[in-house]
Amino acid sequence: MLGKIWVVMVVFSLFCALFSQKTSELSSAVSAGASQGIELVLSIGGMIMLWSGVMEIMKRSGLSEKLARLLTPLLRFLFPSARKDDGVMSDIASNVTANLLGLGNAATPAGIRAAQGLYRLGGSEYATNDLCMLVVINTASLQLIPTTVAAIRASLGAAAPFDIIPAVWFASAVSQCVGIVCAALFSKFRRKSPL
Repeated sequence: MLGKIWVVMVVFSLFCALFSQKTSELSSAVSAGASQGIELVLSIGGMIMLWSGVMEIMKRSGLSEKLARLLTPLLRFLFPSARKDDGVMSDIASNVTANLLGLGNAATPAGIRAAQGLYRLGGSEYATNDLCMLVVINTASLQLIPTTVAAIRASLGAAAPFDIIPAVWFASAVSQCVGIVCAALFSKFRRKSPL
């Protein structure tokens, strides 16, 4: 679907440029946009590599396991069906820990494994309450270190890219709490929907 949207946008842009006789402006905008896109990707990639390395050091030193162990009582409460499977609970804890550190890309593999485990534990073709809760927690993830946003700010020339941390803490904590409460409330009323 996304590919179709891009094709429509490109064709529409070409049509507008031809109709308004501004093809030279379109070609210069395409060139400038491509170079800016590459600069953005490289700067974000560097920041993600740095923090992924920090995450790997935390993992090898056992610090991430300690953080995951600290979160386990709360996660056992939020995901009752995962209590009986330590592997799934470990994947959920890894996913939440990586999201706490602002490493959305590093959190993805653990999140996928956790979702597959919760689906397997659910034993049906329908999304379980625990699987829906995992999606909500990932979508409104609480972030202690907003690495991706800071990388974008740094690439755009911000003098202090991490000065947004208090606002990020407040906004992500509120969205996380509201998401969890809504998921818990709606789980009482929702109809089963196939995946």
